[in-house]
Amino acid sequence: VQLVESGGGLVQPGGSLRLPCAAFGSIFSINPMGWDRQAPGKERELVAAIISGGTTNYADSVKGRFIITRDNAKNIVYLQMNSLKPEDTAVYYCNIRARTVYSYWQDYWGQGTQVTVSS
Repeated sequence: VQLVESGGGLVQPGGSLRLPCAAFGSIFSINPMGWDRQAPGKERELVAAIISGGTTNYADSVKGRFIITRDNAKNIVYLQMNSLKPEDTAVYYCNIRARTVYSYWQDYWGQGTQVTVSS
């Protein structure tokens, strides 16, 4: 399984970014799909997660600002980040739990994409 992330970059406070992550491989099922982040000097934390039925879970720090969605047919998860703050600066990692043709449920992570919020 390979996860391909994109969409990171530099944005001003109050701005928006959209992070897509596509999963490739001999995937039978994915549940859940989500995003973590790790800021310098801090532990990795869950940002948002979504299950196939559409139920979502968000960190308190991003509720009302971030929206996670998924395209089940294409195995893509999106993180729409609005009203960005400097404290959102971090490396964002896509993560999934997937069952493949060759293995039972396992966790997978992307390589990470840098998001920097600064004026």
